[in-house]
Amino acid sequence: MDLPAAPEYAEPVVDWHRLDVRMLVVRPLNELLGLVPLFVGLLVLGRGETWRLLLSVGVIAAIVLFGLLRWITTRYRITTEQVEMHTGLLVRKRLAVPRDRIRTVDLTAKLGHRLFGLSAIRVGTGQRDQPGEDGLTLDAVSSAEAERLRLVLLTTAKAEAPAEAAEERPGVVLSEWDNRWLRYAPLTLSGLVAAGALSGFAMNFARELDIELFEPMTRAAHWVAEQPIGLTVALVAAVVLLIATLGSALVYVVQFWGYRLTREPDDTVRVRRGLLTTRSVSVAEQRLRGVELVEPLLLRAGRGAHAKTVTTGLGRKGESNLLLPPAPVAEAHRVSAAVLRQDEPPTRTPLRRHPPAALRRRLVRAVVPPLVLAAVLAWFAPDWTWQVVLALVPFAALLGWDRYRSLGHAATDRHLLARAGSLIRETVVLQRTGIIGWRISRSFFQRRAGLVTITATTAAGDGAYHVVDVAEADGLALADEAVPDLLRPFLKLAD
Repeated sequence: MDLPAAPEYAEPVVDWHRLDVRMLVVRPLNELLGLVPLFVGLLVLGRGETWRLLLSVGVIAAIVLFGLLRWITTRYRITTEQVEMHTGLLVRKRLAVPRDRIRTVDLTAKLGHRLFGLSAIRVGTGQRDQPGEDGLTLDAVSSAEAERLRLVLLTTAKAEAPAEAAEERPGVVLSEWDNRWLRYAPLTLSGLVAAGALSGFAMNFARELDIELFEPMTRAAHWVAEQPIGLTVALVAAVVLLIATLGSALVYVVQFWGYRLTREPDDTVRVRRGLLTTRSVSVAEQRLRGVELVEPLLLRAGRGAHAKTVTTGLGRKGESNLLLPPAPVAEAHRVSAAVLRQDEPPTRTPLRRHPPAALRRRLVRAVVPPLVLAAVLAWFAPDWTWQVVLALVPFAALLGWDRYRSLGHAATDRHLLARAGSLIRETVVLQRTGIIGWRISRSFFQRRAGLVTITATTAAGDGAYHVVDVAEADGLALADEAVPDLLRPFLKLAD
C-alpha cells in the first residue's frame, strides 16, 4: 500500500511564532478531562458543601489562567542550525536544541487536541529522553503545521541538501493494525494492572456515595469458601482470568489502535498509534543501528513478541523506540527485516550455543537459593513452609535450563546478534558499523569456568549489549569477526 508522495522541501521557521491560539481552549480542556474524577468527588459527592464548589471553580480558573499565560509567553522558531523556544513569565526559560542533535519527532494529539485539529510536537534529543528532563515540546500547533514542522526537523538544511533530494517518492507501509493481534493482549499482564487501578477508583467512589460494597463482597467470598476446594479454585481462576482478559484488551486497544508503521519519503521510519490519544513518532533511518525483539515468557508461550528500535542517542526509556506492539513473532521477524532493509529477517539467524559451563552456572544460581531457603525454614519455621519451598526447586531448575537455552550469539556480514533471558527474552540485532568498542569482563566464578562476558559498546539504545557467559576463545573470535582489527592490538599484547 503506497502513501501520498513527499511534499516539497519545508523551509525553516526563521521568524518567531506563537503557539496556536486554540490552545487557550485545548490545554484547559485536556487538564480538566484528567481531573474529572476529582471534580466528581468535589461536586457530586460533596453534598452541596460550599467550600467544595468554590475549590472546584478555583481549580478551573487556575487552569484557564495558566493556559493563557503559557500562550502569551511562549515563542518558537526553527533556524537552519537549531530549534529555539522562549517561555515563562516569572521564570523565563530559553531552550535551544541543535538540529543535528534531534533523534525523534513525536506528534501527540490528546482528545482535546483532536477535537480542535491540533497536535503537540516533542523533539527528542537523547538518552535522557523523558518528559520534563530533556528535549523540547511545542503544545500546541495545528495538525497541518505539525506535519510541516516534522519535515523541517527531520530534513537536513537546504544548504546541505540539494533540491533534487526532495524528489517525489511514495511512502511504504511496513506493518499495520490487525484485529487478530488482540489475542496477545492477555499475555501482557497489563489487564491486571488496569483492573487493580479501576478497582481502587471504584472502591473510593463507592465509599463517597456510602454504597456498601464490602458486605456483598464478603458474603460472596464466604459463599465461595464454603464450596468444594476444586470449585473454589476454579471460580477464583475464572474471575481473575476474565478481568485480566477484558482489562488487557481494553488497554491494548487504547494504546495501539490504528497502529501503522511506515517508511516515509523523507527517509524516516514512522510509527502511528493510539485511540484516545494519538501518537506519531518519526526516527531518521540514518540513526537506526538495529532492532530488538522482546519475548516475555507468557507472550513467548503464545508465539508472540514485540519489537523496538536501537537508535543513536535514544535509550530504551519511554515509548519513542516502539516498533511493533505485541503481535505474532513471525510479524516481528518480518518487520525487523523490513526496517533494516534486509531480504531475510536477521532475527532468524541461527545462533551459536554457549558451552555447558554456562548451563551449570544457571542451574546453580536457580536451584541453590531455594535449597538454602528451605534449609533455613526447616530449622526455624513450621514443616509445611520448607516443604512448599522445596517443591519449587524443579521449577527453578526448569527456569535455569530455559535461561541457558535462550543464550546465543552470531555475527553476519552486517550485524552482531545476541540473545539472553528467560522471563523476558531479548534478541538484539546491532549493526557492526555501530559498534565503537568492546568491554571484556570476567567474574571470579566465570574465570573458574573459562567464561567471559563480551560487551559491545555503541552510541545507540542501551549503549552496551552483552554476550553473556561465552567461552573465552569464542568471545574474542566473535569480537574480532564483528569489528576486525579493533581487538587485534590487545590480543597481540596478551600473547
